[in-house]
Amino acid sequence: MRKIQMVDLQSQYSKIKAVVDPSIQEVMDSAAFINGPKVRQFQSNLENYLDVKHVIPCANGTDALQIAMMGLGLKPGDEVITADFTFAATVEVIALLQLTPVLVDVDPVTFNIDIEAIEKAITSKTKAIVPVHLFGLAAEMDAIMAIAKKHNLYVIEDNAQGIGADYTHTDGSKTKTGAIGHVASTSFFPSKNLGCYGDGGAIFTNDDDLAHTIRGIVNHGMYKRYHHDVVGVNSRLDSIQAAVLDAKLPHLDDYNKARRAAAAKYTSAFKDHPKIVTPTGRTQCEGICDTCDCHVFHQYTLNLIGVDRNELVAHLQENNIPCGVYYPIPLHLQKAYQDERYNEDDFRITNQLVESVISLPMHTELDDEQIDFITSTVLNFINKEQ
Repeated sequence: MRKIQMVDLQSQYSKIKAVVDPSIQEVMDSAAFINGPKVRQFQSNLENYLDVKHVIPCANGTDALQIAMMGLGLKPGDEVITADFTFAATVEVIALLQLTPVLVDVDPVTFNIDIEAIEKAITSKTKAIVPVHLFGLAAEMDAIMAIAKKHNLYVIEDNAQGIGADYTHTDGSKTKTGAIGHVASTSFFPSKNLGCYGDGGAIFTNDDDLAHTIRGIVNHGMYKRYHHDVVGVNSRLDSIQAAVLDAKLPHLDDYNKARRAAAAKYTSAFKDHPKIVTPTGRTQCEGICDTCDCHVFHQYTLNLIGVDRNELVAHLQENNIPCGVYYPIPLHLQKAYQDERYNEDDFRITNQLVESVISLPMHTELDDEQIDFITSTVLNFINKEQ
């Protein structure tokens, strides 16, 4: 059996080496390392893939989220609502801009931001909502957009884990995640579903004026060299990373299909186990269906019931099976983001999940032998505990 890895980028690269290497060499030969033709080519191809008017590449996913907020003109003290159960980057950019993070609980089935909790958290200072498409599952965007419209709020999609997912609206139409809110951000960190071989990110929007503002922000606030029209930052996707991403983009749907197939095999092995809750699509889905395009399984995350999660982690590691705990501490209990306004009763689901979730290896190169070994190792441990 091949070595099991949390993410197997070497095997993925070997399959596209014949495309990636010449693309990188083209950049080397041209020496157009910053804002070169490869960046513009990738930008255009990603706009077409997402069916969004504007893609603005930048240096990383955290920058993308920060720049999106800067582009909206949010001011210090403005409140921004987001989920408590997510990676810290989502909230740290809010704090960096001297905005006020307002953390709320998540849905127990999808792990995405709880719609009722958003409504309860809105005040006269609220200016934006940041839904995270956590682990690759599309958040309930129709409901979120309706709340935003009702209260005149911006919606900033954190699509770092969800690129390629389809959101099915109540009318049956579909839109790619990242193309629904007023603006969106994504990360191209190597382990992402669409990852480069370094750092990278992008901002998406259908708003022409906002796109113009953001294009200035990413380049020191310049539209004309040495003319600084807005306060900006230095955040650009380099041409080598754009070349890698452009080579991988045509494979993204197949990559996500492979992840869904692996997820379905995991779920089949764990089916009906009383101590294991497997991930599903959106709440109206049952299990993982053949057309479950709302989930791209950036992570495959189990919710354990009455299982010693830490002992299971140790057991998997003893058997050379990597795993992850995303996330072990709620954001509202992190030292940097504690706030006396928070009430523990308002974070019941998040507080439970941080004690019970575990993510298994998930990537495009998982094979049946590896999945069988992983699932049998998990089941043997849990069944012995009973």
